[in-house]
Amino acid sequence: MLTRDFDYDLPPELIAQQPVEPRDASRLLVVQRSSGQLEHRRFGDLLDYLRPGDLLVANETRVIPARLQARKVPSGGRVELLLLARRSPTVWESLVKGRRVAVGQRLALLRDSVANAAPLVEGMVTAIAPSGGRIIAFERPIDGLLDTLGEVPLPPYIHQHLDDAERYQTVYARERGSVAAPTAGLHFTPALLEQLRQHGVLWTSVVLHIGLDTFRPVTEECIEEHHIHTESCRLSAASAALINAAKAEGRRVIAVGTTAVRVLETAARGQPRGVAPWEGDTDLFIYPGYRFAVVDALITNFHLPRSSLLMLVAAFAGYELMLRAYHTAIGERYRFYSLGDSMLII
Repeated sequence: MLTRDFDYDLPPELIAQQPVEPRDASRLLVVQRSSGQLEHRRFGDLLDYLRPGDLLVANETRVIPARLQARKVPSGGRVELLLLARRSPTVWESLVKGRRVAVGQRLALLRDSVANAAPLVEGMVTAIAPSGGRIIAFERPIDGLLDTLGEVPLPPYIHQHLDDAERYQTVYARERGSVAAPTAGLHFTPALLEQLRQHGVLWTSVVLHIGLDTFRPVTEECIEEHHIHTESCRLSAASAALINAAKAEGRRVIAVGTTAVRVLETAARGQPRGVAPWEGDTDLFIYPGYRFAVVDALITNFHLPRSSLLMLVAAFAGYELMLRAYHTAIGERYRFYSLGDSMLII
């Protein structure tokens, strides 16, 4: 397929700039794959479509304060870092916003944006990553400094300040490591999770640490020529057992977000049935024509044009149905992207 097949026009005012309150008051477009029917609901109505024994699988990654201020040493030129992925305890891949940041450049992290702020730790650019980012080796681990030095990054299409940074975290976020939220999970509240439990819906979690490359548009003309980024993920033995039991008993496995899909389908590769525990990097690129081994239903937000996430949704829902669902959502003035509304594809 051609990348341009996954383009669409979105009025700018439909890009959500603030989350709705409460979380589960967001709209929910229910997409029935078998009939093609579309229903307009609220996320709090999710229970109307779930059965006792359904297994929801969510990504419990937590967004880190990955946006940092730094200055060049010794020139003092200001730069902004956006950490993408930790390569070792002291080495990070990072986007660098600033002029002429070459290999060998030393960078001093600052406590804030004050011009004469004292540096807390230094690093050196050791290589240029395939993504165009920089590999930076710091003189010591910086994980413990991020809450002091950094701020949680929001996607570039969000232009308004988020007063409560926790609204860009899921209520079940546990393991730090992402630079973007698994946004399909932002609609859950503790009360809704308790209602699910009382209804007999089961819950388990995976981990996939999200990098910003997830949201970048595919630039190749043919999507088959695209080489997707890798992301670190983990499926525990306990979660794998729950998933395999559900599949064996004919119960549905419902992925909360495209990141959960990637973990589940990665863990199914090479397996005659079900999944195996998995820990490592995944480079799984899902687009129309892919045959899903694990996922029976999907909760997801509305994704950017030409993105690998949109291609994954099209693979699951079917291209024509996905296109109709998106055009309907635009016509009905749904809110799009990270802080926007959601879809349930069943």
